[in-house]
Amino acid sequence: MPNHKSAEKRMRQNEKRREINRSNRGKLRTSIKKLRTALSGGDANTVQELLPETISTIDKAIQKGVLHRNAAARYKSRLTARVNQTGAK
Repeated sequence: MPNHKSAEKRMRQNEKRREINRSNRGKLRTSIKKLRTALSGGDANTVQELLPETISTIDKAIQKGVLHRNAAARYKSRLTARVNQTGAK
């Protein structure tokens, strides 16, 4: 338990940030999972629709500090490569 007024405030701020971060991370994971599920399902139209949305979500995660930009670039690259492989089939 906090012993100072500033420590109480810091606890409130930390809790609020934690909820925001969890929400942002959840949106990111859900978006990536949807795309991967569509890729395994093999529906080319759905995959083509989901890719730009997922890349946008990844870019927003970078801005919010959820993901490092190099990790985000890796995700985008791998997902795009997989989408292109399904389109070639």
